[in-house]
Amino acid sequence: MRRKPRVPPAPLPQRDGIDPVRIKLPPDGAWPTVRDHLVERLAAGPGVIDALLRDGRIVGADGVAVTPDAPYAPGTFVWFHRDLPHEVPVPFTLDVVHRDEHIVVVDKPHFLATMPRGSHVTQTALARLRAELGIPTLGAAHRLDRLTAGLLLFTVRPEERGAYQTLFSDRRVHKEYEAVAAYDPAVPLPRTVRSHIEKVRGIIAAYEVADAEPNSESRIELIEHRAGLGRYRLTPHTGRTHQLRVHMNVLGLPILGDPVYPVVADPVPPDDFRRPLQLLSRVLEFTDPVTGAAHRFVSGRTLGAWSAYDTWAQ
Repeated sequence: MRRKPRVPPAPLPQRDGIDPVRIKLPPDGAWPTVRDHLVERLAAGPGVIDALLRDGRIVGADGVAVTPDAPYAPGTFVWFHRDLPHEVPVPFTLDVVHRDEHIVVVDKPHFLATMPRGSHVTQTALARLRAELGIPTLGAAHRLDRLTAGLLLFTVRPEERGAYQTLFSDRRVHKEYEAVAAYDPAVPLPRTVRSHIEKVRGIIAAYEVADAEPNSESRIELIEHRAGLGRYRLTPHTGRTHQLRVHMNVLGLPILGDPVYPVVADPVPPDDFRRPLQLLSRVLEFTDPVTGAAHRFVSGRTLGAWSAYDTWAQ
């Protein structure tokens, strides 16, 4: 078996919890200089690559700046940090509930994405934790939607990340969520909802496919109700995108604060943190695949629409 070529370690440190961009120069090509290849490959706009080279911000594996006239070197690597647009800080704490040499478990607030993606880069749980805890190797074992609050598991050692990710893919993690939605006595609960959910890239809302083999399953229970609202326990047995939000909506009980179900709402300004989605990852329970320890973590957060509806609805 042919071995993959070894990738040198990054010569640049993380910046705000974000790794530098790594680019491998193709083994064949007719570019006379590194600069010519990067201009063609990255399409970064007029003068961007020239400015990075001029400022010594593109480096080779030895950490030495690549000069503007450096000849093209097939198969080598270069690194640099891209300039990121300003992000509105998410003004809520990211609470650590457990930390050891293998894992970090946090209680994520609403509006904070799990990992860098799209317009959310530094204002993500992963980037903030790397910077705050000083653990550059930290990686996510699973994800929560940006709008969902609650428990998230991160791994400390890259070589162990696969073992923890496999817990989730093999459904060996017990997860419980809490939600606030309208109370309807005509909806019989508890019940198990099964359906076939599809999510198309580029389209915000997922949808159910009628008469297709179910690929999602959720247990829905009513914990208590008052003043026309219900507090629900949601136990997913699968992990489709937006699964719990879709299943609650199908029951006629869309989760309060949901900007997608039943109707996709107009976008809000990035600094609008009002009326968060009333969905919380409350419980995370599993047997540690590395240490064998039995873990059960419970979120300390509360859902505002239940504890203080008038304040949440402002």
